[in-house]
Amino acid sequence: MTQHILRDIGQFSETDVTLFERSVTKRSLNKNDLLLKEGEVCHSAFYILSGAFYQFQAGEMEDAIVDLHLQHEWMFNHTSFINQSPSKTSIKAFARSEVIELTLGNLHELIVRAPGFLQFGRIFDQTKTRTYLFDNSLNPTQKYNYIKETKPLISQIFPVKMIASYLKIAPETLSRVRAQY
Repeated sequence: MTQHILRDIGQFSETDVTLFERSVTKRSLNKNDLLLKEGEVCHSAFYILSGAFYQFQAGEMEDAIVDLHLQHEWMFNHTSFINQSPSKTSIKAFARSEVIELTLGNLHELIVRAPGFLQFGRIFDQTKTRTYLFDNSLNPTQKYNYIKETKPLISQIFPVKMIASYLKIAPETLSRVRAQY
């Protein structure tokens, strides 16, 4: 299992795999468990073994969905993790889930012990999807098509209201777009 996680990042020796396995912690979460609370500093990156998560900013009337995370992807609050500053969002389990946790301290230790772990820099470039979605003036159909290409299971796991919030469009608009399929 660990080898396929690392294979998606780069080339690692058997020794590297063993080092990684000793540096991570497996965690189980129930639906609605918080992995990161707004105001906390994000000290870990999480690989989702099973389940789904959403990242949100709490609002007075309703939460604004910032990101939707699925099985077999890395997840963390980018700004908080990189800057080691308080998070402006929370991360919550949408369903019963299992993750592998890699703390920033353990990542630094891995890099010192084996420079091949510098390849983990690839997981910190996750903002590309959000940047593409919101910097390219896409219409609702183009936004939905883009997430169906990049994360095809989103529409099978998350409700329309959450996907619409993530895409920054009205749920009714998203329903009309989905009706075209």
